[in-house]
Parts: sequence; C-alpha cells; structure tokens
Amino acid sequence: MKSNADRIEGLTLAVILTTVAVAAGWASFTHVHDWTMRHVPTGTPDAFGWVNAVISELVPVAALLTIRQRRRVDAPIGYPLFLLIGAGALSLSAQLAVAQPSPSGWLLSAVPALAFMALVKLVFTNTAPIEEREAPAVTKAPPVPVRPNGVPVIGQVTR
Repeated sequence: MKSNADRIEGLTLAVILTTVAVAAGWASFTHVHDWTMRHVPTGTPDAFGWVNAVISELVPVAALLTIRQRRRVDAPIGYPLFLLIGAGALSLSAQLAVAQPSPSGWLLSAVPALAFMALVKLVFTNTAPIEEREAPAVTKAPPVPVRPNGVPVIGQVTR
C-alpha cells in the first residue's frame, strides 16, 4: 500500500512530466511545422504542416509502446525499433533545420526533441519495485542422503 508521501511524489512527478511533455511537444511540433511549411509548394494549407508534425512526433511514442508490448511476449522488435529511430531522427532533423547555424543554436533547438524522446523513454520504462519484477526461477538441488557418520549415500533414491 502506498503512503501519502509516495502518492504526493507520484502526483508531483506526473505534473512535472506532463508540463515538460506539453512544452517539449509544442516546441517540437512547431519546429516540424515550420520546417515543413518552408519546403512545401506555395498554396499548401497550413494544416499540412501540423499534420506532418503530429505524425512525426507521435510515431516514436507508438513505436515505443509496440516495442514494450512485443518484449512482453518475446516477439521481434526490429520494425518498431526502426520506426522509433527513424521518426526520432526526423524530429531531431527538423529541430536542427530551423536552428540558428551555430553549435549553441543547434543545441538549444534540439532540446525539445531530445526532451520529448527522453520523457517517452522515462514514462514507458519498467518502474515496478524490484521485488515485483520477474526474477529468474531458482531451483534447489534435492538433499543428498547422508549416513549417520556423515558419508553421502551414493546411488540411493529418495522419495
């Protein structure tokens, strides 16, 4: 059973994660939108930039969820991992494309994409207490029968 301190800590963490996720998502969506709209034909509706942003930012989340589901059943994770890396690279590319051309500009512009990816990983990482996680089964060898003088009995079957 959780204590009040655990509940408050969990709620505080949820508020922080939500706030950072919304801020990072907004900045990242905006960068992808702006990058998209700079490179589309004249007359393309603004909504196209937002749709592209939503797709490129939510595919990594869906891929990570799929990876978690597949790991639970020991299924292959190659394709969702490819999507996760590809979509993450696309998002990071958009951040860098709209940045001022300098190391500090690239770093500051990449923060939303990196924060969003880090939070997704943090949220979807197994957080069960160690005693609740699946532990490997430990099998004990059956006791070896011993004579009263301490010498093991060889070949005797115990039931």
